[in-house]
Amino acid sequence: MTTTQKRIRVLHQQLYPESNSLNQIQHNQTLARMSNRKEAVRVVVTGAAGQISYSLLPLIANGAMFGPDQDVILHLLEVEFVLPALQGVVMELEDGSYPLLKDIVATSDANVAFKDADFAILVGAFPRKDGMERADLLSKNAGIFKVQGQALDKVAKKSVKVLVVGNPANTNCLLAQHFAPSIPKENFTALTRLDHNRAKGQVAKKLGVSVRDVHNVIIWGNHSSTQYPDTTVGHVVVNGEKKSIRDAVNDNKYLEGDFISTVQKRGAAIIAARKFSSAMSAANAIVDHIRDWVLGTPEGEYVSMAVPSDGSYDIPEGVIYSYPVTCKNGKYTIVQGLTVSEFSRGKMVATYEELADEKKAALEQLQ
Repeated sequence: MTTTQKRIRVLHQQLYPESNSLNQIQHNQTLARMSNRKEAVRVVVTGAAGQISYSLLPLIANGAMFGPDQDVILHLLEVEFVLPALQGVVMELEDGSYPLLKDIVATSDANVAFKDADFAILVGAFPRKDGMERADLLSKNAGIFKVQGQALDKVAKKSVKVLVVGNPANTNCLLAQHFAPSIPKENFTALTRLDHNRAKGQVAKKLGVSVRDVHNVIIWGNHSSTQYPDTTVGHVVVNGEKKSIRDAVNDNKYLEGDFISTVQKRGAAIIAARKFSSAMSAANAIVDHIRDWVLGTPEGEYVSMAVPSDGSYDIPEGVIYSYPVTCKNGKYTIVQGLTVSEFSRGKMVATYEELADEKKAALEQLQ
């Protein structure tokens, strides 16, 4: 600071002493926030050098997932031959200079990665290749999620919240849960928030409104082409007026036809156009899922999460099924009492049957 700048600052303090008080108050508030800073949470991300993680990790580090006052320690897990690429990701995180990022652990050892984990985001999975049968895909992933489930059971906190992203996400989640019996079953979830967001986006596009004006669409069932995007109970605000989505769109043929198939096949359409699978939108959906689970959903708003079925809506227990939920105080609750039409029931049962078949095939691989 130059001599002239110092003189101007002294003169300003003499003329406007109240501003000094304001500065002191702001300084005290900053100190209070620092002293009340929460203990850092440990967040595991598997497949940490992959495309989804490359979009996801900066969002976690800058507070999008847990809020602006929550420090994080990232535990990054990759297979050994990818560790050099993972080190590049670590360097970029360091260069990002994120104030909330307290530390980074990069490893190929699941027991190191899951040690004392508060959250586990299981992104990495064996991808389906051309000509591969679904049973072969399930077999490959059964081994991965067996190891990760066992590591969670052995070294993670018993309160750990798990989100499975790697496909087939619902069944991979079931496998991880199976091999972590000491962790509450309800702590295992799979990602259908991406499908939920896609459904909202399609409704908003159809009506020419913002996605913030579209509420309470539902994804039932599996994160696959059998999922059922349901608009029968949702609503939308158009020109300040609240309407049901059905009334606003006024085209049931579209909502029960092209709308459903567009959401179901959106991932494949992105691969065809981009030559890579969804990454940016998947990362955003992961943040949405965890943020709402931890910080809660707005009053009257529900979102889609694949969770252990408890028999709600006559879906048998024993699968990970996407339901409409609300979240509060770190827990989710399946929304009850919604009217299910005959059309909806058929779609909901079909996607359950696929999950039951996947479960049977996956568990056979482990015999």
